[in-house]
Amino acid sequence: MDNIAVLIPCYNEAATIGKVVGDFRAALPEAVIYVYDNNSTDHTDEIARAAGAVVGYEHRQGKGNVIRTMFRDIEARCYLMVDGDDTYPAQCARQMVDAVLKEGADMVVGDRLSSTYFQANKRPFHNTGNILVRKLVNRFFHGSIQDIMTGYRAFSRLFVKTCPVLSRGFELETEMSIHALDKNFALVNIPVDYRDRPAGSQSKLNTYSDGARVLMTIFRLVKDYKPLAFFSTLALLLAALAVGLFVPVFLEYLDTGLVARFPTLIVAGFFFLGGLLTFCCGLILDTVIKKERQNFELWLNLLRSTEERL
Repeated sequence: MDNIAVLIPCYNEAATIGKVVGDFRAALPEAVIYVYDNNSTDHTDEIARAAGAVVGYEHRQGKGNVIRTMFRDIEARCYLMVDGDDTYPAQCARQMVDAVLKEGADMVVGDRLSSTYFQANKRPFHNTGNILVRKLVNRFFHGSIQDIMTGYRAFSRLFVKTCPVLSRGFELETEMSIHALDKNFALVNIPVDYRDRPAGSQSKLNTYSDGARVLMTIFRLVKDYKPLAFFSTLALLLAALAVGLFVPVFLEYLDTGLVARFPTLIVAGFFFLGGLLTFCCGLILDTVIKKERQNFELWLNLLRSTEERL
């Protein structure tokens, strides 16, 4: 088992991967550098191997698929994840891994937004999107993560081996952040400098399509992790529609003693019943989620005690 494993998922990063591997070898000489190639066509894998990295392959396209495979394949006490585009400084690597190995953090977030990100990044929609995602996630999950979408993170072995990576693409970081907040893992934010990609290096992130996927991931995970809040909100909306339809019919009945709009009254009744059923679904799923959290904690305790004996 490695003490420190540096994980670098790559897709067509020939312009930068050699420098990234060299920088992290210098910053963490005891670490094993892993580069997993994701169908590159520019000899990224050959350059990484020549620079001293252990090269693996993941043929299912998407960053989430690559990280899922790396989490499964690689055994280490501390994992440092970084992009291969040379936008993150290796100088912060030691501080990040020490937070895991010496201070007991489960996930260390390389916080770009509190540092140089807004000056270095030339894509204004990316800036706006990062702020929006940070606010949404911290609001819904009561967190204080300063940079939800950063690709520069350190993890404990316990986090890596218990994090269910379901995303295929760049929504991966959002999914990991929400999992860490929901399961109450120990989180640390460390400000890191950010520099934009060097000339000749092209971003694979599409502002609109990948941004929409991230927002849909937040929506889906709020439903999965916070079912009572999610379904209660839907129930309130249905109840509000029911009341909006019922009140005019009821006022008319008080004036005339007649119900002239039976279809409206029936629709209002169905909306109210729908809201009631939705709220009941939220209650049931909330109980299931609480039981799952209890089981997860027991599983973590068992996994930790097993690792300590080994």
